Amino acid sequence: MTRVASVDIGTNSVRLLVADLGTDGGPKDVSLQPVERLMRITRLGQGVDSSRRLHPDAIARTTAVLREYGEVIRTLGAERVRATATSAARDSANRDEFFDAAEAALGQRPELLSGDDEAALSFLGATADLREGGPFLVVDIGGGSTEFVSGTEKPEGAVSVDIGCVRLTEQFLHSDPPAPEELSQAVSVVRDHLADVDREVRGAASARTLVGLAGTVTTMAAVELGLAEYNRDAIHHFRLTRVAAEDVFRTLATEPSEVRRHNPGLEEGRVDVIVGGALIAVSIMRHWSFDEMLVSESDILDGLARSLR
Repeated sequence: MTRVASVDIGTNSVRLLVADLGTDGGPKDVSLQPVERLMRITRLGQGVDSSRRLHPDAIARTTAVLREYGEVIRTLGAERVRATATSAARDSANRDEFFDAAEAALGQRPELLSGDDEAALSFLGATADLREGGPFLVVDIGGGSTEFVSGTEKPEGAVSVDIGCVRLTEQFLHSDPPAPEELSQAVSVVRDHLADVDREVRGAASARTLVGLAGTVTTMAAVELGLAEYNRDAIHHFRLTRVAAEDVFRTLATEPSEVRRHNPGLEEGRVDVIVGGALIAVSIMRHWSFDEMLVSESDILDGLARSLR
C-alpha cells in the first residue's frame, strides 16, 4: 500500500483526500482506502468570469486552506501528492501568481487540468466502485464549468462546457430570490450548451445510468434527505429522482437567501449559488429524460488519487 494525497482546487471549493492506495493493476483495479477527506469553500472563482483575473481576496482564502492541507499531508505521511486546478484557473490571466502562492503554501505546484483531463479523472473516480450497469453519463457540476463524459469501462466521449453554479449565478441570477425571467434566461443558455453536448459526446443520449458528482448534486441529495449533519454514507449512491430534484430546485429557487439557508443539508457557502447549480442538474435530467440520478461522492478527487498508483 502507498499513502497518497490529492487536492482538487475548484472554482467554489478546495478539497483534500489522503488515502492508502493498492498499487497493483490498473487505476480501476486498485484498492482505495480513505484516511482523511476535507473540504473548504473558498470561492476562488469570485468575479473571474467578468474580470478574467483571480481576485486577491480569493487567492488569500484559497492559499490559507492549502497551507492547512499541506500540514495535514505531511502529518499523515503521504508519499505521493497530486494537486490540480480547474475552471477558475483556466479562465484567469494571473493564474501563475496564484500557482506561485499555492506552491509556497502547499509544498506542491498545482497542475492546470484541461476540461478533457478533468472529465476523464471524474469518470475514473465515479465509476471505479459502481455496481450499476453502463453505459454511463457522468456529470460533474462545478463552480465554473460542467464536465460530461460517457462510457462504460472507460471514457468514450467527453466535453467540458462553461456552465457552473458560480458562473451561472454571476451571469444571470442577480435577484433574491431569482426573478422568473432570470431563471428562464439561464435555462435557455443551459439548454443551448446541452445541445452542444449532444453533438460532441458520443453516447450521451443513449446512456443507461446518469451519475452526478460534486457539491451541487450532493447538496441536492442532502436537502432531499433533510440531513442536519453531513453523512457521506447516506449521500453516496443515493438515487435522486427527477421528481425530487424538481421539487428541491423549485423550493430553493423561490426562497430568499435568508430563508433558503435554513434548509437542512445546505452549507452556508452554497446558499447563494445552489439555485444555479440545481438549475443545471434538473436541466440535464429533463434534456435526456432521466428518471433519476445516481449521486456519487467519489469523483475527480478519487480519480486523482487513483492516478498516483
